[in-house]
Amino acid sequence: MMRFFNYGLLLFMLLISMESQAQEMSGLRLKAEYIPMSRYIPKDGAEKTEQKSDMRRLEGAIGIPLSVKVDSLGRPKVWAVTLGGSYAKIKNQNYEVQLFPDELLNASVGLMHLRPLSKSWNMLFMASAGVYTDTKGISSQDILIMGGVIFIKQFNPNLALGVGPVVSNTFGVPMVLPAIFLNWKTNGKFQVMINFPEKVELAFKANEGIKLKAVAEVSSMTADVGRKDKAFLSYLQVISGFQPEFKLNKSLSLQLTAGASLYRSMDFTSRKLKDFFKEKQDENPPHFETTAYGAIGLKWNFGKR
Repeated sequence: MMRFFNYGLLLFMLLISMESQAQEMSGLRLKAEYIPMSRYIPKDGAEKTEQKSDMRRLEGAIGIPLSVKVDSLGRPKVWAVTLGGSYAKIKNQNYEVQLFPDELLNASVGLMHLRPLSKSWNMLFMASAGVYTDTKGISSQDILIMGGVIFIKQFNPNLALGVGPVVSNTFGVPMVLPAIFLNWKTNGKFQVMINFPEKVELAFKANEGIKLKAVAEVSSMTADVGRKDKAFLSYLQVISGFQPEFKLNKSLSLQLTAGASLYRSMDFTSRKLKDFFKEKQDENPPHFETTAYGAIGLKWNFGKR
C-alpha cells in the first residue's frame, strides 16, 4: 500500500497546488526560499553519509479574472486564468553517481471557474496543462494535464469542505482519483487557519499592519527525468517556522519565514500504469536530514484598493 499512497499523494499535491491558485483568482504571489546543505539518508536505518544537497527555489502564481458576476445573494461567479511556476536550483555534493538533477522547473497555465449551486454549495472547476522537467530537454513526457471538479460545502463564512474527482495523465493514460480539501479559520486577535493539506497557521494580530504567525507548510515539485525504469521524480517538503507578515498597503503584504525543513524527500517512481498497483515494502522514501529554512514572500490582491 505504500506505493499506492505515494502515487496518490503525488497527484493530490498536484491538484491542491491548483486549488491554492484558485484561492488567488485575482492576485499575485511570489516566494523565494532557501534550504542549506543537509545529509542524504538513502533509507530508514541506513548509516549517515557525506552526500548532501541543498535547494534554492522561486515560486510564483497569478490569477487573472476573465469574468466576475455577483448574484442576488452576493455570491461570486468567476472565470479566471491562472499562471503558476516553480524553479529550483539544487547543489549536490559527494555523490559517487549523481542521483538528483541540478535543476527542476514546473510551469503551468490553467482555467478556473467558481459558481454557486445553492445557498451553501459551490462548484470549483479546474483544468491546467504544464511542463514538469529537469531542464535537460523538454519532450511530450514532460507535459502533464490535470483537471477536476470540486464540490464545496460552505458551512459558515469560516468553514468549507470540498470533495470531488480529479484526473491526470501522470501515468501516461488519464486516471481519476478522489480529492478532498478543508478550509477553516477563526477571527479575532488570536487566529487559527487550516488549509488541508497545504498549511496550518497560528497567528497573533498585533495591529492592522502586523501579524505574527507560527506556520507548518507542505509543498512539492515533480519532473520527468528520462530514466528507463523510474522516470518520475517527486519532491516533497514539510517546513515549520516563525512567519511575521507585514501589510504594506490595502492590497500588498510581505511575509518573512525562518524555521526548519522538517522533512525533504526525493523519490523516483515508474510512470507505467501497471506499476501503480504493485506492492512495495513499507519503508520511508529516501530523504534528507532536518535543517534550517528561510523564505521571503509577497502577496498582492488585485481586488483590494
